Amino acid sequence: MSALRELSTMRRESGRGGPGRRRRGRSAAEKGDNRAAVFFLAPWFIGLFVITAGPLVASLYLSFTDYNLLQDPNWIGWENYVRMFADERLLNSLGVTFTYVLISVPLQLAAALLLAIVLDRGLRGLAIYRSVFYLPSLLGGSVAIAILWRQVFGTNGLVNQFLALLGIEGQGWVSHPDYALGTLMILNVWTFGAPMVIFLAGLRQIPETYYEAAAIDGASRARRFRSITLPLLTPIIFFNLVLQLIGAFQSFTQAFVVSGGTGGPADSTLFYTLYLYQRGFGAFDMGYASAMAWLLLVIIGGMTAVNFFASKFWVFYGD
Repeated sequence: MSALRELSTMRRESGRGGPGRRRRGRSAAEKGDNRAAVFFLAPWFIGLFVITAGPLVASLYLSFTDYNLLQDPNWIGWENYVRMFADERLLNSLGVTFTYVLISVPLQLAAALLLAIVLDRGLRGLAIYRSVFYLPSLLGGSVAIAILWRQVFGTNGLVNQFLALLGIEGQGWVSHPDYALGTLMILNVWTFGAPMVIFLAGLRQIPETYYEAAAIDGASRARRFRSITLPLLTPIIFFNLVLQLIGAFQSFTQAFVVSGGTGGPADSTLFYTLYLYQRGFGAFDMGYASAMAWLLLVIIGGMTAVNFFASKFWVFYGD
């Protein structure tokens, strides 16, 4: 009986102290995990508030002032935004940017999809081809490639030398107002590597049985592409479209280097971002440049919202 009483006492004691000790142990471990999470997330939060959110709020305030880097900002209300409607260079830069985006982005996506379909056929050395085609996406926005582009399409560049071999007299492709923007579009199309890799990954997700069943039913390659590949690839097309659209609106380096920072000839390559830079860091009109930046944000947000709304009519998610 005494042994049973001792065993009962030990159970009661373990019932009182055991879970409490486990809870205290878990609580200490959880606190340690929380401290570690806060420690590792701290740089991201600091970057978010100091580098992103802080300047964002500051630029919104400055867009309502006459700040010029040299004097304290004075509140002028909506004056900077009203000035935009009468700024002919700003309206011209919007026209140049929209032309560049609406032509070069679809061509870039078409080139990326075409190359992805070719590479999806199981070529030998696929990794090498994929790397070679992806390389322009890494270098396309760099200063070095923009300088190279200016040399290739210059009056004495490689393009005109090749045309001379055919007896054709070339133009100054980057110095003529009618062709300068076209050369920048070609440069943007050339950076098709990133969307191509994403298209290739999407093509690999389409079950082969769909194509086999369609082939048995006598569907041609064109019909299989139109009825199987394109519908199942529409989420990938939509994803690439949104990303490339946002990136194209923010294009700056190519126009800056090719035109020498002027947007010439005759403002034919004056992208919106380049004109914003000229107003902010050339004329020190920071208040106006801040208002332009917010207008660009609204344009990109509006275009993205339109794409999301339109996606309901052409993107197929299979559910």
